[in-house]
Formats: sequence, C-alpha cells, structure tokens
Amino acid sequence: MYDVCIVGTGAGASGVAYKLVEAGIDVVMIERGGFYQEKDFSKDEIAYCKREIVTPPFKESYHTIEDLEDGKWVKTSTRETESTYFNGNIVGGSSNFMSGYFHRMKPKDFRLLSEFGEIKGANVVDWVVDYKEFEPYFEEVERLVGVSGEVTPYKYHEPRSTKEFPYPRLDEHPISAKIDEACKKLNFVAYKTPRAILSQPKGKRHNCYYSNYCGSYGCSSGAKGSARASLLQPLLHKKNLTIITHAFVKQLAEKNGKVSEAVYVDTKTKKEHRIKAKLFIVACQAVESSRLLLNSKSKKFPNGLANNSNQVGKNLLFSAGGIGHGQFDTTNMNFKELMEEGTFVNRSLCDWYFYDDNGIKKGGIVDFLFEHANPISKAIKQRFDGSKLLWGKELQDRIYHKIAKTKQLNFEVFNDWLPTDNCFVSVDEKYKDAYRMPVANIRIGAHKHDLEVGRFLAKKAEKVLKTMGAKNITSSISSAPPPNLQAGGCRFGNDPKTSVLNKHCQAHEVSNLFVTDGSFMPTGGSVTYTWTIYANSFRVGDYIVANWDKYWG
Repeated sequence: MYDVCIVGTGAGASGVAYKLVEAGIDVVMIERGGFYQEKDFSKDEIAYCKREIVTPPFKESYHTIEDLEDGKWVKTSTRETESTYFNGNIVGGSSNFMSGYFHRMKPKDFRLLSEFGEIKGANVVDWVVDYKEFEPYFEEVERLVGVSGEVTPYKYHEPRSTKEFPYPRLDEHPISAKIDEACKKLNFVAYKTPRAILSQPKGKRHNCYYSNYCGSYGCSSGAKGSARASLLQPLLHKKNLTIITHAFVKQLAEKNGKVSEAVYVDTKTKKEHRIKAKLFIVACQAVESSRLLLNSKSKKFPNGLANNSNQVGKNLLFSAGGIGHGQFDTTNMNFKELMEEGTFVNRSLCDWYFYDDNGIKKGGIVDFLFEHANPISKAIKQRFDGSKLLWGKELQDRIYHKIAKTKQLNFEVFNDWLPTDNCFVSVDEKYKDAYRMPVANIRIGAHKHDLEVGRFLAKKAEKVLKTMGAKNITSSISSAPPPNLQAGGCRFGNDPKTSVLNKHCQAHEVSNLFVTDGSFMPTGGSVTYTWTIYANSFRVGDYIVANWDKYWG
C-alpha cells in the first residue's frame, strides 16, 4: 500500500506530488501515456499535430460533444469530427505542450460575484479563498517552475511579494518594439508578457534555444516549465516516488465512505490492476476528472463518487475570447528584422482587465504572437485565392511568398468563460471506450456576455495592428472553446450542496479524496489556467503535509 495515489501527472498533479515527496510521503502517480523526456521530443508537425502520438487513439477513447443547433442540443462523437479534447497524455500532461504565457489572476477575480454582481443565466460565485492566500504560491511557481519576464506596471497589476521575476525576459523580436511604439501613440500599456520558459539555465534544465516551436510541441532543452521537466524529473532519484505509465484509471473503488483503491488497465497488455493507498488525488484535467468520478459508482454513491450533491461535472469552464491577425511585409517593416526567426513577441494588452462601459465590467487580456511556424499548416492555407483553387506554379509562388516574404502577427483574446447550467460533463452508457467505460459527454453552452467582452477586447488589439501599419486585419470572437483550456466541474466551496470540494480541494463527502487540477475553479479569471493550477497544487500539497499525521499518517 502507498501513502498517496495520484491519478495524473500534469500541473495539478505534480505540484502536490512535489510537496509530498519532499516531505517523505510515499507517492505513486498513475499516467495514461508514456514518459517522454527531452531527447524524445522533435518538431515533427505530422507527428504532433496530425497524429495521435501523445493522445489516446480514437479507436481506444473519444468524447461526445453536445452543441446547440437550431435550438436543440445535438450530440456528435469526436470520432466523427476527428477533434480531440485530450491534451497530452504523457508524463507532465498538457503542460508539455503549452506556450507558457503566464498571467496571474487578480484579487477581484477571487470575488467576481461581490465585485460585479449577478449576471442572468450565469452561476458566478466568489472563491472561498482570496488572492492573499494564493500569492505566496504564485511566487513559488515563478521560482520552482521558472518564469522569465520583466514586471510592467499598469493600472490593474496584481500585488507582488517580489519586485521582479526570477529570470530575465527572453530575447524579443524587432516587431515587439513596433508594438511598443504603437501602444505609446494610442496611450496603451504594452505589457511585457511573462513566460514559463527559462532565459537562463536552472539545475539540469537548459535555457531556451529559440526554436520557434513552443505551443503544441514538447521542449527539447527543458526550458519550458512543464510539470515533467520542472517538478517530476528532479524527483526521479527519490525512492518514495513511483510513476506508473501506460495506465488508464477506469474507476476509484469506495469502501465505508472512503476511496479504497484505484482500478487501472495497462494499455499495452490490457490487464487490470489495483492500487491501494491511504489518500487519493485526482488530477486528470477537468473533463476526465469529472468522468472518472462519475464512472466510480457505488451503493453509497449511486451517481458517482463524491456526487450525492449532483454537482460533479457541473459548471465546466473553458476560456472565452477568440483570435485575430494582421499581415506584415517589406512595405511596412524592414525585411531583415521582419524575417528574424525564433525570438519572442511577448507583448500583451491588459489595460482592459476591468473597464468602464456604463458601469465597471470585467474584461480580459490580449496576447500578441506570431502565426505558428508549422510549414504544412501555412502551405495548406494558401490553396485558395478567394474561391479560386490554386495549382502548379501559381500555388508554388503563393506558398513561397507566404513563408519567405511575409509574417502574420496574431493576437489571442482571453476573457472569462461564465459558468452556466449548459456547460457540463456527464456520462452516457450508450457511448463507451475500448475498456467498456462510458466516455465523457461534454455539453458546450456559452453565455452571450462572453462574446460581448471578447469583441470589445478584439477592437483594442485591432487598433494596435492598424497603428503598426498591418494589412488585412481581421478578428473572430467565437463561442467555440479552446479544448486545451479546461477548468471547473468539481468546484470548491463551503456548501456541500452546491460544491464538490472544500477550500482545500478535499471532497466534502469523501475525506481521503482530493481533486487538484483545474476542476476546483468556480470561475477562471481572464487568463490561461496553468499558473493558477500550479499554485493551487502547491497550496494543497502544503495542507496535506501539515495535516498528514493527524488524518492519514
């Protein structure tokens, strides 16, 4: 028997594992995928963007998605659409493939209901902890995971216990200076975006070598602050850490109101195994964590483990917003500067995190970045000139011009995805995976308020591009969610009737069960979730260590 069994190895799992292992507690982590290390990663676009290399193959597992069509909820299988809501099933999880844009939540994010009031059709609540409790853990993430940047003052900047980030900012592309100039003309603050990417070596991790391939790819230098590189690999020499790979946890067994064992299938041999532990932590990413609890039924919990409140899977969150872009070529920028490869843009707009629109509203942020370097994706997009299909030399010339003569500066808008009754995870016995377990059904209902805020922010970004002299400026704000940004489903709170977890991310109804990925979040802030998930994982780890002898030792 182990002391602690952790299901998952991503940001939400590895932070708590780090704390427990360092405290001498015997930990086993169960990972559905394999253990890729720096030497195993490549920049192969077909492998990582077109194939099921780091996600379960559709023949093994999938999801069903419910979208609103003509006023009715229509369910489709991701096997049909060939889209996936799995985000990196290897040791370190989706943190291996993040771009590493790290923005902290603001103090007001922790009390949205109190600050801004109710919004009809949205289930907005205050958090049961505040920014002050989280701040030391945000700082700890900066040091242990590694965040590079330069603190940029602006109106809504969050309080910090340190003056600067622990690592200097990364090298910047010349276009960053153009953004700075445009923002100065517009009286905007060009915020220097912090990144969970090392600008200097840290332990056995190397600094960034500016490959131009961050998002969607694993990092071959260890510079990116993945859970694997920053937290787990430094612990591999510890005898009290065991990592079991290629293991799909299908159920958690309950006995006398507690989790007694994790039931998993070896995905290579297809054999079933069981692991006993004193305490269990679930951190599979929000959708799959809810699915695991819903599929862990027992006499005491007929609707799923820790789900007599029927709150598991409810109030699922994604990230609202959208994208936009503008084109640059030799007519609006020096060619040599424009075509510089590898260095980062690292600029954001944060002036409208809150804004006055006939009353103070919650806004969000905009991150600027270049179009992804993937050559196949770039080439495919050149097939058409309007409605005309291009062929031969005409297509060849167009592809050459796109790749060798121009740059596309993108922007990504992030604002709150409001929790609603129509965004949740459920399971349906009609749809099962290769292991005869019901797959996660994801209903995706977005609140119209999200679109209003996203469009407001996109207009500000378009102004910057226009002032820079960009051509063909466009933007798209959509209710279609980014599958890689998941939270909610097991929100924490003080009332067991309306929440799944207490303030320590411990299940109200099952004392030896914790959930430490983004599932705990009742609202998400207008930022990507990884920094918050890391910080909370450290926070929960400290709580378990401090109370180990009292409750579980």
